[in-house]
Amino acid sequence: MAQQQEEINLKKILPVGIIILAVILVLVLWGRIAVTIQSGQAGVVFRLFGGVDTEQTYSEGFHIISPLNKMFIYNVRQQEVAEKMSVLSSNGLEISLDISMWYQPVYNKLGLLHQEKGHDYLNTIVRPAIRSATRSVIGRYTPEQIYSTKRDAIQSEIYDETKIILMVQYVQLNEVLVRDVTLPPTIKTAIEKKLKQEQESLEYEFLLQKANKEAERQRIEADGKAVANRILSASLTDKILRDKGIEATLRLAESPNTKIVVVGNSKDGLPLILGGDIK
Repeated sequence: MAQQQEEINLKKILPVGIIILAVILVLVLWGRIAVTIQSGQAGVVFRLFGGVDTEQTYSEGFHIISPLNKMFIYNVRQQEVAEKMSVLSSNGLEISLDISMWYQPVYNKLGLLHQEKGHDYLNTIVRPAIRSATRSVIGRYTPEQIYSTKRDAIQSEIYDETKIILMVQYVQLNEVLVRDVTLPPTIKTAIEKKLKQEQESLEYEFLLQKANKEAERQRIEADGKAVANRILSASLTDKILRDKGIEATLRLAESPNTKIVVVGNSKDGLPLILGGDIK
């Protein structure tokens, strides 16, 4: 009878014990099975049996995983890295550059990035890529081109070459900014002097072209007047001149000013006007 009673008590206690043990295990392992991914982050799971899950990227929020697995969290927002570099131009002169790059991991390739590159992909992939592309691009230009006319083109070329490198490394490049270019003082002074001379030469050429255009305008105007005068002279006869003189005399005769008009047979056949002020 006592043995039966013990068996009954054991049957009652066993489920309770199992529940308590399960609760204890959950509390102990909670930190491994419950994972919260914050905003702007994503996760990659490493499975004890199977390795890195390269197919699924876990988005922000709360997730439950097996205690045998581990979640690795990545920042998937756009990030910035700044690089200060000394590189050689096409003629072997050293130039200092201050460059910024905006980048972020490719979201749906995060598992591959973790498997092949790891958390330190900034130093193992991104920085070497921007350095290599910058050296390649700067080596094609002279200091004068870098300092003055080709800065935007250089920035664009560095972006294009870096993007090609990172594209196959599961990293997305958003922008490259050349923030500062520093040349050796002697080279900078020589370039500024040359640019000033070129600017003065352009200004002189402009003034010379302007003077030539003005001279051409005056020549054309003088030629036009000469042609007009020749046409006018050819069309004027003694009779026309006499008629014009008579018309002018009649208009003067009608003026209220004091005058004496003598109508006679002068040399040119026109009336003579004596005295009086003409207004």
